Amino acid sequence: MAMCVFTTHNMKNHQIHNSGTKTKGSRYTGQSIKPLPIHILTVGKTRSPGVQLIVKDYMEKLKPYCPVHDLRIRSNPKNSIDARVQIENEEIGFMNFIKPDDWVVMMDENGMDLRSEEMADLIGDAGNKASGSRLVFCIGGAYGHGMKVRERANLKVKLSSLVLNHEIALVVLVEQLYRAWTIIKGQKYHH
Repeated sequence: MAMCVFTTHNMKNHQIHNSGTKTKGSRYTGQSIKPLPIHILTVGKTRSPGVQLIVKDYMEKLKPYCPVHDLRIRSNPKNSIDARVQIENEEIGFMNFIKPDDWVVMMDENGMDLRSEEMADLIGDAGNKASGSRLVFCIGGAYGHGMKVRERANLKVKLSSLVLNHEIALVVLVEQLYRAWTIIKGQKYHH
């Protein structure tokens, strides 16, 4: 039996709470939720063929559940050696894409540590409770995200306690999004 132990987190408009009771799956398993279009923003120019193959495979698997789009923000657009300048210029790309009514999840090594069932709850919450038109996941470049993206994010989530290269983070994220949808639908992929 899976065990979900949530603590109360309040990050802007999102709140996750559970009293620590044992549960199996997501609180949305078997329920109908509004499938918000998912947009995944990553920093980078080209991807390794292996990463691209895996991402494409999971993007195809996600299509029956919700519209999903993979968008790249140009890394270090001004070719600066200054990390601060790199972050600021990459941030412009993120902020130009994000709409005021988007529900934004920033991937960050210091974000909330979610279990797969909690990722399913995040998707369910966004679809059923958020007023946003899209669910946007932001994966930063080598030096992370700038202050504007940090302030705009509705939620900050970490994929691992390890620092992940943005390509590996993307692979982990798309697999977890697929896993979350199978949990919501009560399908056998998760366990």
